[in-house]
Amino acid sequence: MESPKPISFKEQRVRNMTHLYYSRPEVQKAMFEFSKNREISSQYFDGFGKRPDSFEYLGDVMAMVQKGTTSFHCSEELWENPLDIVTGMSEEQANELRIGWDLLIDIDCKWFDYSKLAAKSIIEVLEDHNVKNFGIKFSGSKGWHIIVPWKSFPKEVGGTNTKDLFPALPREVVGYIRFEAEKNLRKKLPEDFYQQFKDVKIKKGIRCLECNEISESYTRVDLSCQSCKISEIRRLNESDHKKYPCPTCKRELEERGRNVITECLKCNSTSDASDTRKRKGNFAEVIEEDLFELMGLDILLVSPRHLFRMPYSLHEKTALSSTVIYENEIDNFQPADADPMKVEVRNFMPDVEEGEASELLIQALDWHKDEELRVGKSTEKATGKFADYKPIKLENLSEENFPPCTRNILKGISDGKKRAVFALLNLFRSVGMEKEELEKRIYDWNKKNPVPLKEGYIKSQLIWSYRRKPIMPPNCKEFYQGFAVCTPNDFCKIIKNPVNYVVRKNFVENRKKKEEEKKVKRAENDKKKKDNKKTKKESVAKNCNPEHNKF
Repeated sequence: MESPKPISFKEQRVRNMTHLYYSRPEVQKAMFEFSKNREISSQYFDGFGKRPDSFEYLGDVMAMVQKGTTSFHCSEELWENPLDIVTGMSEEQANELRIGWDLLIDIDCKWFDYSKLAAKSIIEVLEDHNVKNFGIKFSGSKGWHIIVPWKSFPKEVGGTNTKDLFPALPREVVGYIRFEAEKNLRKKLPEDFYQQFKDVKIKKGIRCLECNEISESYTRVDLSCQSCKISEIRRLNESDHKKYPCPTCKRELEERGRNVITECLKCNSTSDASDTRKRKGNFAEVIEEDLFELMGLDILLVSPRHLFRMPYSLHEKTALSSTVIYENEIDNFQPADADPMKVEVRNFMPDVEEGEASELLIQALDWHKDEELRVGKSTEKATGKFADYKPIKLENLSEENFPPCTRNILKGISDGKKRAVFALLNLFRSVGMEKEELEKRIYDWNKKNPVPLKEGYIKSQLIWSYRRKPIMPPNCKEFYQGFAVCTPNDFCKIIKNPVNYVVRKNFVENRKKKEEEKKVKRAENDKKKKDNKKTKKESVAKNCNPEHNKF
């Protein structure tokens, strides 16, 4: 019979502490309250318990500790019932179970003082975007966790439930935060910072001499079709050698050349790498670094069913508590302040205003859209029933050609404004309305509403919509009856979707217009023929007049 594995001094110390520490009622309550609607997992020093799991009762915390649990971890995602989660479930199944998600920024760095600077830089970004309420806690080792609650975000973006946009949307928000936070972090570095990291391999870049920001490069590729005599320029990643078809004849476009362009996003300075003189005039030849990568700071841990250490859970490596602190305590905080038997229990989840992170979300979407355009990435593809739908370009589009439901919406409505935005956006895009006209119509409509939607909400819907392939608006009747704008006429009886209505009406109106134009043209031609005939008769009569010919 094998003898049991000896327990290390570190493990023994943690196990001796767990019963005493987790028996504190305020610790149990804090963990239980935070765990609501979250998947949790227990850790047995160096191994994890079953997944999914959850707390049903306050006493479950101590019950798990008595079975050997040393720490507790929980999900960023909020679930209707965490125990219904199934490993390998589809995106649709996850969306059905998920009721929301918190934005969790995980700051991890070997050097604690620099993790403090990173945390403060990120907090500045949040506050600059009017996010005033967020939670901060020590990770239990050398980093921090910052949480922006689900309640802070708008619940719908571009007609899609925000809860269903995990992990793509929070990743974009965290990416934007990192981009902005690096600017703040650079200002906080000590003078000898680069000397400290001189032997560390870093991600390289070029510094713009105009504004001192890190610039990046892309490849500009000139493409042409000799058959159709057309050409286009694409902005791609240097490694992208994808072939592109001619939009007219579908033959493969020929590559006539590619140049590496250095561009500063802040001041719009650009430089062709082949133009050495201009390059030196705008960009520094010295390299610069990605500060977050240089210091081992990784804040992009956003993934399905990702778990993080719960507030007031112990950390096996340090035997410290993952304790909640206030923003003004960051500078003076030391790991020793997280002594499990001395920590003051506070609420990690702050009280927030509904939608207070909307500005942050809008700016992140805007930034991400510019990033995609800059490096030539394609926008996200639409999925579902209308994934293959291609928009139509209608000419001479009149508001009279819109279905009654759309015209009722455009007069201004009291209820269902968010559903109306979704319907209008997809209708206007589906019929090929130009972006400038589309946005003007949307903003003008919103002003007519008795209680207009916030401009930030409208902007976020526009940004998200233009990142995706156009789809058809909802079919008739039920959707529009839901907010009392469906008042069908005889023409509605033969169509199923507002786009069909507009297309048919536009066709009928244009045909009538053409018929009218033909009638007018025929009348003009008949009149012209009649006048010519009359003129000819008068001329003949004049020539036959003896008085006229007597000479």
